[in-house]
Amino acid sequence: MARVSVRFHDHIARVTLTRPDKMNALDGEMVQAILAAGEEVAASDARAVVLSGEGRSFCAGLDLASFRQMGAGADMSEWLLERSHGDANEMQELAMLWRRLPMPVIAALHGAVFGGGLQIALGADIRIARPDAKLAVMELKWGIVPDMGGMVLLPRLVRSDVLRLLTYTAEPVDGVQAERWGLVTRLAEDPLAEALALAGQIAERGPNAIRAAKRLIGLAEAAPQAEVLLAESREQAALIGRPEQIEVVSAQMQGRKPVFD
Repeated sequence: MARVSVRFHDHIARVTLTRPDKMNALDGEMVQAILAAGEEVAASDARAVVLSGEGRSFCAGLDLASFRQMGAGADMSEWLLERSHGDANEMQELAMLWRRLPMPVIAALHGAVFGGGLQIALGADIRIARPDAKLAVMELKWGIVPDMGGMVLLPRLVRSDVLRLLTYTAEPVDGVQAERWGLVTRLAEDPLAEALALAGQIAERGPNAIRAAKRLIGLAEAAPQAEVLLAESREQAALIGRPEQIEVVSAQMQGRKPVFD
């Protein structure tokens, strides 16, 4: 059975983890399926992505029974240290690929969002969760550390003491606490419906402008001031006065939805 489904509708890519009998736990097949889904979406003209999990949970983390098989045929340390995807290894790319996608990604979270599942969700631009969802930096429970991009993404979202508490204890927190701490953007009883509605709203914006905005935000999180200021000017120069921007303004003035090629 396929581990991930990818569907496109109204300029929205819906990426769904489809291993519900195992709470979408990550095995070797799912790792490869997520990476393939990322490549498929990156090559598309989608304007927004909704990432979700089928069944009772978003993703319960690594399938420990198959964890060692993921590095089968190679020394485990060699497999982990290999930079197979730019600056990331294969497992880190499961989270980082959502940041690398040119369009915004919205994760809809419910049930268990543990360990690797949480780190995948952290790669999204926006996270919408059920209040009773359970999120955990679970790795220390198994004697390991977060190593799927968590230590790149978590410090950008939460205070240092919160990061340490979540990491050292490996204790789950519910969606309400996760929102207070910044792990979650917004709460909803039906996070998938909310994510799809938000994706629809984003898909009505100028697609080039949306992609430029995502590039700028990513740069602004890490680059020096002068580099960000210059990037703002470059991105704006590529947008202002062009057909897309003129259509956006015209649609606003005429009280209609914009139409893009």
